[in-house]
Amino acid sequence: MTTTPRNPLTVTAALLTATVALYIALVAFGNITDFGTNQAFVQHVLAMDTTFKDDDLMWRAITNKGLQNTAYVAIIVWETVAALVLVYGTWLWARRENARARAVSTYGLLMLLLLFGAGFIAVGGEWFSMWQSKTWNGLDAALRVFVLSGVVLIVVQLTGRGSED
Repeated sequence: MTTTPRNPLTVTAALLTATVALYIALVAFGNITDFGTNQAFVQHVLAMDTTFKDDDLMWRAITNKGLQNTAYVAIIVWETVAALVLVYGTWLWARRENARARAVSTYGLLMLLLLFGAGFIAVGGEWFSMWQSKTWNGLDAALRVFVLSGVVLIVVQLTGRGSED
């Protein structure tokens, strides 16, 4: 039985999707098994307790522990679902179901772009002024994931330009 060789760009998309799937799965796993570390991060960012404490901004702070923990659990659930979607996308790439793999991978990567772009960079960084904190500032890490996910999304979309589907 003869199989046609894999397109290098498709292999790249598959491996990069797998890489991001592994990364976000490890992030979610870490947040679940070491719940308290990033729980403290989310609590401090939402409470804005290490920012400049500008009276014009502090009304935005969320100090209710229940709301803080709800936000943190929602983040973990979102990360977990994104990881599962990307694992499924990787499986579809491996099965050479390229059109479906591209669509599923796109959704998983979009989930990460929304979480790290809209969630951490925009809401955490700007709304809750995380950029002001020397201690609880996750903007560099969020930007890394946002850029990585964006680059992988571009590669995934480039696979749709040929007739390999």
